[in-house]
Amino acid sequence: MFTSRRKKIGLRARFRKLLHKKRNFVYKIVAVLVLIIYILIFEHLMISENQFENADPITALYWATSTYGNVAFNSPAGRLFSVIVQISGIILISGFLVTYIVTPWMDRVIKFRLPRKVSQSMKDHIIICGYNQLVETLIDELTEQDTLFVIVEDEEELVRELVYKDIPCIFGSPSDKQTLMNAGIEKAKMLIANKSDERNANIVLTAREFQHINIIAIVEDQSNSRYLKYAGADTVVSPKSMFGQFIGKKAMDRLVSRVTGATEVFEGIHIVEFPVYLKSPLIGKTLKEISNQQLTGAKIVGTWKSGTLSFDPKEEDTVQENFVLLAVGTREELSKLKKLTH
Repeated sequence: MFTSRRKKIGLRARFRKLLHKKRNFVYKIVAVLVLIIYILIFEHLMISENQFENADPITALYWATSTYGNVAFNSPAGRLFSVIVQISGIILISGFLVTYIVTPWMDRVIKFRLPRKVSQSMKDHIIICGYNQLVETLIDELTEQDTLFVIVEDEEELVRELVYKDIPCIFGSPSDKQTLMNAGIEKAKMLIANKSDERNANIVLTAREFQHINIIAIVEDQSNSRYLKYAGADTVVSPKSMFGQFIGKKAMDRLVSRVTGATEVFEGIHIVEFPVYLKSPLIGKTLKEISNQQLTGAKIVGTWKSGTLSFDPKEEDTVQENFVLLAVGTREELSKLKKLTH
């Protein structure tokens, strides 16, 4: 049941995304269909009013696109249809203006206003190249410790979301030297490369021109760790490798209330795996509910089920029996989560 619901949610999300990307195409299709319907109705009404000389597609197209001229309806139904066409014509024209003129203009204005440079007074801060769930947890910790940071992201939608959440960020390619300078790399104390392995290598190479900066690279495939170190990373962190270290620890002692087997990723932030037992109150809850600050506050960054490892869990995914959760958070947050897994 949960699988079917997730599939439906996923299909609706993909459909909405397709409509958003192809809105111009959708608008054209709808406009053509409406025009065809008007032509067919016009011909039918002309025949019913015995105006056979006007019951042809050319006259119908002329009337539907101009809605005036020497073609007039005599019946109440025809006149009502004429009013409907004129009103809908205004709506279609408005839609055209919004789709092809207003929306592109607003997109340009919003893009122009995306933050592209930090304040010149910012110093001793951390530059985070790339935003995901792991970074969400890091942001919470940095905020609590009053540590300055800025996120560099080249996806417009993400930057808009970050701006809306009032999270320090700039728009630009993190592997571009000018973008890193706009992020204040000359005064920063640390840079975290959190994109794909290939992009991280380019980010590290660019950032290494600034000798003072401490560079941490997040690697997806641990076999690429040495290349990132060759590129100039001071530290390479592999969440997938950390998760693998936890797989052999599934027989966790239920009598131990404190968090064991935790690995510190950054200062104050730990990553640990938790098997979900049969009587756990977490079963049936979504990952979003589990990460709620009032429940645990821990972020779920990976799941293991039936031998399948996923590092892209969705907030709407539901916890089931025999799940193993890969969680990131403080010891306090992870302790709350552990108590709920039994």
